[in-house]
Amino acid sequence: MRQWFAPTLVLAGALAAMPMAAGEKGKSDNTPPAGFTALFNGKDLTNWQGLAMSADPKNAKRKVPSWLAELSKDELAKVQKSADDRILSHWSVKDGVIEYDGKADSLQTVKHYGNVELYVDWKIEPSGDSGIYLRGNPQVQIWDVKGKNNKAGIGSGGLYNNQKNAKDPLVVADNPPGQWNTFHIKMVGDKVTIKLNDKLVVDNTVLENYWYRGQPLPARGPIELQHHGDKLWFKNIYVKELD
Repeated sequence: MRQWFAPTLVLAGALAAMPMAAGEKGKSDNTPPAGFTALFNGKDLTNWQGLAMSADPKNAKRKVPSWLAELSKDELAKVQKSADDRILSHWSVKDGVIEYDGKADSLQTVKHYGNVELYVDWKIEPSGDSGIYLRGNPQVQIWDVKGKNNKAGIGSGGLYNNQKNAKDPLVVADNPPGQWNTFHIKMVGDKVTIKLNDKLVVDNTVLENYWYRGQPLPARGPIELQHHGDKLWFKNIYVKELD
């Protein structure tokens, strides 16, 4: 336990020195801070595509994201078009906000990212459930503290699918359903530090490889907005590549 507190203080100080929160009062939505790029332009879904899944070449009984499935360029393009045709109409843009109707599947960036600093503003309805995938791996958890799927009343921001490393957030920092929340995420190597609404919830913790347990995370992968059958809202999605 003694080893936990020193990095907490260092990383908390480092995060405090980073740019202002994405949704800070007085700042125009979908306008990135200096040094960041807007992944969402506030008008359409440029830079985004539907989640495409394919048979796992290592285990034909299950599916993995198509970019992990060792497909040819033409095969991947065909699978991706099918996914886009099925999914993208359910993710719309209204008044500078990405809205999801809960009826299709996840949305992910076309580009793959490695080490990043990321801002995401998100909002859910009561009992809403979602998450942010980093390098295509689940997930930074989003859910209602009092929701039907959250019997323990755990806050958002934890690394939900971890098995060996810490998975729950350090504190509950969520705003109530219907109100906006801001994630500030920094990922270097396989370790993630997260602030939710300016409170440290994950401190330099390993995000485990979900698709291939026990293996290192891929060096790069898409950022994904997770579908869980609930209505969702996102805006102010900004990234800075740290490679």
